[in-house]
Amino acid sequence: MGAAMQRIQAGNALTAFGIGFTVPFLYIYVAQVRDLGSMAATSAFVAFALGALVALPFTGRVIDRRGPVPVVMGAAVAASVGALALGLSTGIVPILLSALALGAGQAVMQPALATMIVWCSTPSTRTRAFALQFFMQNLGLGIGGLIGGQIVDENRPGSFTLLFGIEAVMFLVLAGVIATVRLPQGQGFKDARPKDTTQAAGGGWKRLLRHKAMVQLCVLGFVVFFACYGQFESGLAAFGTEAAGISPSTLGFALAANTGAIVIAQFVVLRLVEKRRRSRVIALVGLIWTGAWIIAGFSGLGHGSALMAAAAFITTYALFGIGEAMLSPTLAPLVADLAPEGSVGQYNSAFALVKQMALALGPLGVPLGAGVPMLYIGVFVLVSLGIAGLALRLGRRLSPAQDNPWLASRIVAQGGPGVAVKAVAAEPVHA
Repeated sequence: MGAAMQRIQAGNALTAFGIGFTVPFLYIYVAQVRDLGSMAATSAFVAFALGALVALPFTGRVIDRRGPVPVVMGAAVAASVGALALGLSTGIVPILLSALALGAGQAVMQPALATMIVWCSTPSTRTRAFALQFFMQNLGLGIGGLIGGQIVDENRPGSFTLLFGIEAVMFLVLAGVIATVRLPQGQGFKDARPKDTTQAAGGGWKRLLRHKAMVQLCVLGFVVFFACYGQFESGLAAFGTEAAGISPSTLGFALAANTGAIVIAQFVVLRLVEKRRRSRVIALVGLIWTGAWIIAGFSGLGHGSALMAAAAFITTYALFGIGEAMLSPTLAPLVADLAPEGSVGQYNSAFALVKQMALALGPLGVPLGAGVPMLYIGVFVLVSLGIAGLALRLGRRLSPAQDNPWLASRIVAQGGPGVAVKAVAAEPVHA
């Protein structure tokens, strides 16, 4: 791993550490510490998501025209201002404006950092680079949340201001680290970077929407994010507390099990998936999550003890974590490999937008999870099976190099330039 990649990964980890300080406590801060109530807290989450949804459609073109470095730096400064303002705000309007800025800044960082990773990697090293990014993010979030929980005190508003101040500083640290990154110019990286950034202006959303494989991947990504991340802190939490009788402390253990499964399993899982077809790996995740939802349903049946229900619920979150560890080296590199030259930022931004939309709609599962729990479980069992089906269907549209870059690079290495030409010829048409 080169110096540029090391700095990108370090900045990414420090930012996740700062975010971990505040994310678990945002609801308590707005509703209780600032005494604005649950509706104001919910509005802050909506503003956070709205900032992301407004900013992301324009982010890709800027990345492809100006490069990812200034975009990351600008987004980090905006997020820093938003975080600091949020920690100092006492009224609903300043809180909503601060959340809007923070949400936009954090959302824009994601595709810009992903584009930097693409530019600093090759198809054969990209899988491991994105796996490391996901590992560092979860480690930073977990440590940040753990330390933040020891600092925060509901009776001391200043303790929350301190948390948001630390988050603001971490964003500025990211900007400083990224400012020192010198993107590689070597022969091995030339295919990852656009020769002419003005090409992005001619592509944009119309070209992306004509790219059937990318559209299918976006649909698949939306279902994946809605069925997993979109339910963690909304529908599944409501199901656990209402139907399964899970206590808030047990829910905390379940979230910790999810993070722990990712941190422990990430590189073990990486060895198992990096040489296999991406479409089949995603399909396997769908089957694993099907089992996770069935186990969650068992926790809500009420036939066992409270201890068995808690164990089943914690297991559900751990299985989700294993699936996430399998997806991290799969989805993001696939987006990069599908992107035409000059459009990596556009494709990364589009996929980030899909994720934000899925997260924004995730709370729609709350009434079902709390009110009709077994129907809720049944729906998401079917959704998880749908992930497997969509993944296998996507695999039929991918070229061998896109579905399994390790195998393709090995064939090229053994067969020489002639084989490389054949691999390029096998690329699917974007129409």
